[in-house]
Amino acid sequence: MVLLDILQGLSKKLRFRLSAIHVNHQLSPNAGDWAKFCQRWCKACGVLINIVKVNVRDARATGIEAAARDARYRAYSRQHADYVALAHHLDDQAETILLLLLRGSGVKGLSAMPELKHRNKESAPHIIRPLLDVPRSEIEHYAKLRKLRWIEDESNVNTELDRNFLRHKVFPLIGKRFQAYRETLGRASRHFAEAAALLDELAELDSRSALQGGRLNAKALRELAPARARNLLRYYFAQNGLLMPGTKRLDEILHQVAHSREDAKVSVALGELEVRRFKGEVYICRVHPDLDPKFCLSWQGEKKLEISELEGVMEFRRTRGKGMDYDKLMQEAVTIRVRHGGEKLRPDCKRPRRSLKDLLQESKIAPWERSRMPLLFSGERLVFVPGIGIDCDYQARVGQMGLSVQWRVNYTGSSKAKQNTWSASICNS
Repeated sequence: MVLLDILQGLSKKLRFRLSAIHVNHQLSPNAGDWAKFCQRWCKACGVLINIVKVNVRDARATGIEAAARDARYRAYSRQHADYVALAHHLDDQAETILLLLLRGSGVKGLSAMPELKHRNKESAPHIIRPLLDVPRSEIEHYAKLRKLRWIEDESNVNTELDRNFLRHKVFPLIGKRFQAYRETLGRASRHFAEAAALLDELAELDSRSALQGGRLNAKALRELAPARARNLLRYYFAQNGLLMPGTKRLDEILHQVAHSREDAKVSVALGELEVRRFKGEVYICRVHPDLDPKFCLSWQGEKKLEISELEGVMEFRRTRGKGMDYDKLMQEAVTIRVRHGGEKLRPDCKRPRRSLKDLLQESKIAPWERSRMPLLFSGERLVFVPGIGIDCDYQARVGQMGLSVQWRVNYTGSSKAKQNTWSASICNS
């Protein structure tokens, strides 16, 4: 309420449009009453308010506090605003830093909460915390002077929660000996933030030689000092929106991708993801369930075919003198299947028909992707394989009606999923 009161006064002087958001986590039996209180207050102030209900996801892995925070920030990211102002204060910052220290966080984590956090996508608002250097006592004093009303969350006294334990049990003891601990911890967080920024700059410099086509080069990682290589890995994960692995798992990833034998099959599990290596490059892949070898999908002339089993889209476009010979292709039923073994293809008219296994081994297609590639058949004849080409007998000649096929697949498990595109229109000999 203090932050809303301050911003309401500033909005008139600085002429910006102010609205409020209340996130209902639906965790307290009083959650509905809190939402109504906020509605009444904003109505009296003439401020528009958006009440957002969220469902806190399974909290067993991260804890209820972390799960609620994630749900809350997802709600913030969907607001149509330039900035979302949060009322975190100096005491909150001190609690956050000590919690992170006790959990063994690194430099970036110990930067704690920034005063300004820029949006991570085009449509999301920036996050600002204008009260971050103000202690709780001053905020409460302001509220009393202004005769503001507020509601205390009953869970704030539950010392079973780590943050509350620090607030009610630990910090009163620290404060008796170190009265300025809040300011000291806040200053430490700014030092950590500067160090984290320098580490990011170093990682960005290292990435110029270590990143090739968006993937990390294993040899470049191996040539870096261990601490520097780990820093680059953390940077790579962060840039791709991936969950940061713990120190032990990060060391395992570094050892496997950078120092294992060149012919070793590298695979390090990371929840729903796994880190792999192929031809000296590091891949981050989603773990897929086993695919039914009998998978078969008929093409009925659609311009776009979404294949959920293969997590991709196949697009078809009529052409002239490019792609596949349309008339010949359609002489028999056109189907899309996956590898069984024994398939043959002749993408190069100057060479004999070859096994698909050999063609794939010569390609730059990673082994784990090969079993999930859509193979296009006309009857029982293999016609097109993404990344390999079109069978010579089915390549459209000059003036013939052709069919170009493009296959797009999301091959990472990150929120910034990269796309690999294979086209049949550029594979003619």
